Amino acid sequence: MTEGHPPICDYEGSDYQTSFWDQGGRAYEDQAEALALRRLLPPGGKLLLELGAGAGRNTPRYQGFERVVLLDYSLTQLQQAQERLGRGDRYIYVTGDVYRLPFVDGLFDAATMIRVLHHLADAPQALAQIRRVLGPQSTFILEFASKQNLKAILRYLLRRQDWNPFTPEPVEFVPLNFNFHPKTVRAWLTESGFQVQRQLTVSHFRIGLLKHLVPTRLLVALDSLAQWTGDWWQLTPSVFVKSLAVGQNAIRPHNGAFFRCPKCEIDELEETSRSLKCPRCGAVWPIVDGIYDFRGRDGSTDD
Repeated sequence: MTEGHPPICDYEGSDYQTSFWDQGGRAYEDQAEALALRRLLPPGGKLLLELGAGAGRNTPRYQGFERVVLLDYSLTQLQQAQERLGRGDRYIYVTGDVYRLPFVDGLFDAATMIRVLHHLADAPQALAQIRRVLGPQSTFILEFASKQNLKAILRYLLRRQDWNPFTPEPVEFVPLNFNFHPKTVRAWLTESGFQVQRQLTVSHFRIGLLKHLVPTRLLVALDSLAQWTGDWWQLTPSVFVKSLAVGQNAIRPHNGAFFRCPKCEIDELEETSRSLKCPRCGAVWPIVDGIYDFRGRDGSTDD
């Protein structure tokens, strides 16, 4: 990793979709998150950016959008997404770095980032990049892990954990796994050029015994009712925030361009069947089995 660049949590080679979601007893969380997305997403649009798309768990939930860009740092995760979703024209697969998004300014009319912020060592830098690639009044749906959840509060009051859930700074409980205070996340969004519209609290009943004893359908129904309290308080382990991109924030017309060079930030890359080449700095970004690969710091992949 280049000096001064935040570290990246890489899921390369992981079976996360299978082990955590498909076989990990997470049906309740998955359905509760699907419900939150339906409530917050606009009915449709032209181009949506899914940040940290992984193996495409949430991608089918963006049916109202004409095209979806799946961005993840892991090539193998996007290969799994291709197997689930197919190639075609509707989905564009891109490996890239959220701190150096390889897209021109103002390109997207919506973006989502679900279960990703908790892996980011420099969340404000990532949020600034997301704002850059969104057009004015575009919708951004962000999910984050809240440090001010009931379990953490009880553990702190009982002196079973050292970190304070009420203080504003993030807590890194294991390397590259952070929990955030809701007020801090809202402040970052505002500073980055977003206007918070609505908050939903999600996964109120993320307790192993409850999930074992209570039918998933009932837990999701109860969560559905409780989600609406999110604008009043945020005491769950997961919080969804809907924001609008406001102000100009240095947005300039992209003149039909799509990708930009992450190295020198020029907007017009030359595309062949095997790569994208930057005419300014000479960097070459490979296309691997239909996946645009922007991971390399110097125009070549890190692998």
